[in-house]
Amino acid sequence: MTAIDAAAIPSIGPGFRIRPIQPADDDAIAAIVRSCLAAHGLAVPGTAYFDPELDHLSAYYGERPHERAYFILERPDGSVGGGAGLCAFPGVDSCCELQKIYLMDDLQGQGLGRVLLEAVEARARELGYRRIYLETHHNLETALGFYGHLGFQRIEQPVPTVHTTMDRFLIKEL
Repeated sequence: MTAIDAAAIPSIGPGFRIRPIQPADDDAIAAIVRSCLAAHGLAVPGTAYFDPELDHLSAYYGERPHERAYFILERPDGSVGGGAGLCAFPGVDSCCELQKIYLMDDLQGQGLGRVLLEAVEARARELGYRRIYLETHHNLETALGFYGHLGFQRIEQPVPTVHTTMDRFLIKEL
């Protein structure tokens, strides 16, 4: 995987780029995920806040590149502004799960989440997935609107998952 030049996308300012996660990104992206969840009252068991791999996402996504990927949104100054990933999802045929898509507060509402999602979807197609699943929480109203706007449809929970606090389940055909 190579970096994606995001400067050509009008809704993204120059200097931003989407690239694969690196070990040096682990602390920053874990802090962003935890901060976002805490801000919405979701720093509780059954959320990504307590995922054992959260502090080492580069190793987790790097160990199975044929079924996983994680992208970092890099700011013009080189710092981490957010990220999003995918992993095989055994609960639905030919499906991956959108995982840990989070942005720092000051970057939300600028089209950057859409670009991260586009990078994930492109990689999912390259890996042969035909669907993308996600789970979220009703407290994340902005995220729910974002997903709906981008073609995700609400479904019943297909299989039990480790994120037992999540109560909204969505899927999109790729």
